[in-house]
Amino acid sequence: MTGLGDKVLVRAVDVSHSFGERAVLAGVNAEVGAGDLLGIVGPSGSGKTTLLRVLLGGLAPTLGIVERRPGLRVGYVPQVETVNWHFPVTVNEVVLMARRKSRRWPGPTKAERREVEAMLEHLGIGDLGHRHIRDLSGGQQQRVFIARALLGRPDVLFLDEPTSGVDVRTRHEVLHLLGELHDEGLAIVLSTHDLNGMAAHLPRLLCLNVRVAAEGTPREVLTSAVLEEVYGAPMEVLEHAGMPLVVDSPDAMRAAAAGRGADIRELRRQA
Repeated sequence: MTGLGDKVLVRAVDVSHSFGERAVLAGVNAEVGAGDLLGIVGPSGSGKTTLLRVLLGGLAPTLGIVERRPGLRVGYVPQVETVNWHFPVTVNEVVLMARRKSRRWPGPTKAERREVEAMLEHLGIGDLGHRHIRDLSGGQQQRVFIARALLGRPDVLFLDEPTSGVDVRTRHEVLHLLGELHDEGLAIVLSTHDLNGMAAHLPRLLCLNVRVAAEGTPREVLTSAVLEEVYGAPMEVLEHAGMPLVVDSPDAMRAAAAGRGADIRELRRQA
């Protein structure tokens, strides 16, 4: 079917996608191999979620092709911000939603319940099965949806902004958990706009804003030139504890300060 090597799980070749007249992806090439841990980095609206959906197989590209290893199993963790936390469902019930479509009814078997219990235990939330998902911390909620995605024993796990809207402690917990899963041999692809808290800790990054601006290690791609191309604003990259640290450039901070000053003067004028 494809020219995929032994280690390649999925590959996008010259992929473009549009919603109406709006181009979201243009000529994107990306590859995920067995054991990879890849971060897709870019601002809101840059095409990160669309690329994840294309790689997953849930969205056909407008142009280009996506090659997948035959029989590839994938797992997906959506942004937790899209979840209805008021829906009356427990942790066990959320994870059991991953059951095969042919087994949705009748109810779960004893073997399936044991499998869920084992997965929750493996992820460190074995005592939360009967809790309502809205009563959990941000880190616990993320673990629940990772457990659901892992129940199908995927070859590659896709996560959309797994640390969006969480505090520093939760971000560290999620990063540590993904590191453990990767060490167990799971290929992981995630999207993030969190440059310092998440992206700088990943082994490989793909910088995206409709087009791929750069791909490589954080040290290779988190440069002022690449970041200005991707984010459309000047940024500086420093080194802290042997890792790249992205900060707004002095010019950008002065421009922002000048803008705030102009806003204040305008408010005073209107008063």
